[in-house]
Amino acid sequence: MAPDRDGHEADEHYFESQDKGTRVFDSGLLRESLDVLSTHKPLVFAGTDSVTDAMRGMQRERTGCVLITEDGTQATRLIGVFTERDVLFRIVDRGRNPMTLPLSEVMTPDPETLPNTASVARVLNQMAIGGFRHVPVVDAEMRPVYLVSVRDVVQFLVEFFPREVLTLPPPRRKFPPTREGA
Repeated sequence: MAPDRDGHEADEHYFESQDKGTRVFDSGLLRESLDVLSTHKPLVFAGTDSVTDAMRGMQRERTGCVLITEDGTQATRLIGVFTERDVLFRIVDRGRNPMTLPLSEVMTPDPETLPNTASVARVLNQMAIGGFRHVPVVDAEMRPVYLVSVRDVVQFLVEFFPREVLTLPPPRRKFPPTREGA
């Protein structure tokens, strides 16, 4: 196929070359190990670290969640999670000072986790039932291995079904005449 005006082959060539027989959503896809997801090393802090440090780390790493371990490293047991929701509901909403506030006072202690042997179906179930956007994955000693986010699961599905997802028309939305806020 001839390159487009930018020198790239058209997307249609990629989609046409896919074997349509392998792109079926079945239970086998959901039984896949979490290893198929493009997860990231978790951002880890100690309970004594300040909320401000965690928030700066979340901004820097572009993540909505940090994990709290006994000593602030991945080598020790997971004791809590701290998310952007915690910033809103446990700090801003209550007028607390994040500079002097330790994570241990506002984290969610003993968070729900998954073992590193879990499947995509298990993480989807836990996210749906618990309303979580992030799920810590731990080893047998409860040390954090990685963090699975909703974005990781969506990216996996988009990669598996690119034509079905990426070629959808944009949603039709009716916006009010004046838009304020987000």
